[in-house]
Amino acid sequence: MTDEEPLKAELLRIALEAAHLAGDLLRDNRPHTLTVAATKSSPVDVVTEMDLAAEKLITGLLAERRPHDGILGEEGSATEGTSGVRWVVDPLDGTVNYLYSLPTWAVSIAAEYRGTTVVGVVAAPMRRETYRAVLGGGAYCDGPSGTDQKLTVRPSPPLAQALVGTGFGYLAARRKRQAEIAGQLIPGFRDIRRGGSAAVDLCDVAAGRLDGYYERGLNPWDYAAGDLIAREAGALTGGRPGDPASAELTVAASPGVFAPLQTLLEDLGAWHD
Repeated sequence: MTDEEPLKAELLRIALEAAHLAGDLLRDNRPHTLTVAATKSSPVDVVTEMDLAAEKLITGLLAERRPHDGILGEEGSATEGTSGVRWVVDPLDGTVNYLYSLPTWAVSIAAEYRGTTVVGVVAAPMRRETYRAVLGGGAYCDGPSGTDQKLTVRPSPPLAQALVGTGFGYLAARRKRQAEIAGQLIPGFRDIRRGGSAAVDLCDVAAGRLDGYYERGLNPWDYAAGDLIAREAGALTGGRPGDPASAELTVAASPGVFAPLQTLLEDLGAWHD
């Protein structure tokens, strides 16, 4: 056991507690007349009162449990911290799905230590699933049966038989470009899926429900936890060739799908609008 193992265990316990509390809040207290509280990058990039309430719950718990840690949250929480730990929080990934009562949304919480993501938790309450990973410890899903399942990516098919997930941005010009890219890709795949939550899509790669996933325009809180979960399940992840996941491009796939998918995306210029 390394000196970091007790810290990682503590961070995992806290992340699970925060994700479950926020997930319960979002599932059980959704107003019947939920409305948009604010918009961000465009009129369809929305924040609801429940995004704000979930982030307040999570950041309050983190501050109580570990007051010297830093926090980066989607809805504006940002503190530096002095402990070497930073939490990266998306209190509600898939807000538009949530607004429309679609089930694919999640709470995503990652913990970094000295710049490396060491813990990732994604709670998907409407699936009754919670995904988790610790760096070097594998990835697991606690599902409806109440038993843990160790996650492993699917065996890699030929790219022509791969089911690949993606997402679209909120700016109209970016969505148009992303649709053009998807249109060029889809004849060479089994099919493309668009679920509406990057965190869930990354976990679906980990669970073998997708062979690969890519998206342009993600922020750290969108992919931090899911990226670790996918890698710990055996996926390869990154951005453009040789780069880590970033706002330019995020890619995750089983090992045999990753390189050809990444090459295709690079050749098509999927990393720019």
